[in-house]
Amino acid sequence: MTLPLIVYKSLRQHLLSTIVTAISIALAGGLLMAVWTVKEQSQEAFTRQNAGFDAVLGARGAKLQLVLNAIFHLEASPGNLKLQDYLDIKKNRAVALALPIAVGDNYYGYRLVGTLTNLFTSVEYAPGKKYRVKTGTPFVDGYAEAVLGSFAAQRLRMKVGDRFHPYHGLIFNEEKQHAEEYVVTGIMEPSNTPADRVIWIPIAGIQNMKGHDPKSSGDISAVLIKLRSQIAGQQLDVMYNKQGDRLTFVWPIAFVIAQLFGKIAWFDKILTLVAWLVALVATASVLASIYNSMNERRRDIAILRALGARSQTIFAAVILEAAAIAVIGMIISFGVYFGIMSGAATVIRSQTGVVLDPGALGVIMIWVPLAMIGLSALFGIVPAAKAYRTNVAENLLPTS
Repeated sequence: MTLPLIVYKSLRQHLLSTIVTAISIALAGGLLMAVWTVKEQSQEAFTRQNAGFDAVLGARGAKLQLVLNAIFHLEASPGNLKLQDYLDIKKNRAVALALPIAVGDNYYGYRLVGTLTNLFTSVEYAPGKKYRVKTGTPFVDGYAEAVLGSFAAQRLRMKVGDRFHPYHGLIFNEEKQHAEEYVVTGIMEPSNTPADRVIWIPIAGIQNMKGHDPKSSGDISAVLIKLRSQIAGQQLDVMYNKQGDRLTFVWPIAFVIAQLFGKIAWFDKILTLVAWLVALVATASVLASIYNSMNERRRDIAILRALGARSQTIFAAVILEAAAIAVIGMIISFGVYFGIMSGAATVIRSQTGVVLDPGALGVIMIWVPLAMIGLSALFGIVPAAKAYRTNVAENLLPTS
């Protein structure tokens, strides 16, 4: 009897324990791959996400809060800028493009962001890719019109021609509905950026909405800036952050996001450690499963030895059986991984607009299966040693 056939018959004979152990391996392997991939893809996606701009100018405050508010449309604005601040930086020769935004209202939790129409003509969120209106037309400055990001339109089930009343504040409260009515003039094509979660309206719409403070009608929340050169960023950083004390200039944006991930690196390490411990326990279950069945296998092993199988063959068969269970589990684990990743990607896109790719392949898909199979085979040495020492004569005796 060949070694693969011995392993196959053993797996089939102990089918229930094989399935249960393989499933535990699958859950652990899928979890470990998913945790690692979410961590890596999230960090990469957030740090490279800048909505097509190099810097942000906002009120004096925390740089991270300003970036989260202006780029990712999360958090509250740290404060307002005067219109003159926008006009001043727009005229600066170091600035290639300055786009003002105003934030302060929502529609069923999706933010209304006021801006100018050149968002759809001058801004490249990635090289060669601009924010475009897929269906309908862009809004017209001075009119109660809106362009919906693709994700917001999908979730709100809105289309061109629909009308809606915004709600005051960034958190939806049905008692704070504005009297103004907006009409949807366009739906943006997907950009896989936070802009997909936004309802874009003319900036004057936010500034002059009834219920807002008339004294701040000309204020804006931030200015998104495209620089002409790296030196320009250094010059403006000195001018606003070191020489001035009223405004905050964030440059480069990726550095601020990298700092955020640096601060929560301890959480990533703990999460990864937990996933590895789960994987260790799962692979150890292979040892427990095979070892606990060794008493039932003693007579079978003795018969194989009597038929000519060497003790080394029995030893190798048990280790291969442990590895085979892990192989089966890791095959299933890719389905577990895809399920976890799909769920995580959906939640992250819904909350931040950042898109993860569950189907992306990485080295994690190679070394995690190899590690899990290797650990299972290593744990298989213990029951293999017990099988190796099985006394042939004793176990061939008939039982009463």
